[in-house]
Amino acid sequence: MTEKRRETFSPPAVGGVSLLVAFAVLCLTVFALLSLTTVQADARLAEASARAVEEYYAADCAAQEILARLRSGEIPVEVTTHSEDSWHSPRMTRYTYEVPISDSQELQVEVLLDGEDYEILRWQAQYTGEWETVEGLDLWDGTLFE
Repeated sequence: MTEKRRETFSPPAVGGVSLLVAFAVLCLTVFALLSLTTVQADARLAEASARAVEEYYAADCAAQEILARLRSGEIPVEVTTHSEDSWHSPRMTRYTYEVPISDSQELQVEVLLDGEDYEILRWQAQYTGEWETVEGLDLWDGTLFE
């Protein structure tokens, strides 16, 4: 009798190395997605920061132009004049004005002028938006839970 040899097909065994490779690919995919979201968040933050700096320096330039007009003797409409009585210089005048930076900020300027001489008393970005208070915060009062 001739013996027939039966060949059976068995799938390749999934070993530890194959599982490790699959896990490594999964981890690399997750890290790639996390890196992508971090880069996108950083790009949004950089754009917002660049926009804020651009708005501030545009307001700073406008405030410098108003100061130049004051020094030349012209008093723009948006400038408030305050007389200063000083024993050493009776011609000294204090000027204040605001230049908008954004919807919620303005550059507030206060300058003391005495003819050609001037002294900047205040050159400050100030928040002008509405403050919103949060009511009903659930704060811990210091007692332990029982």
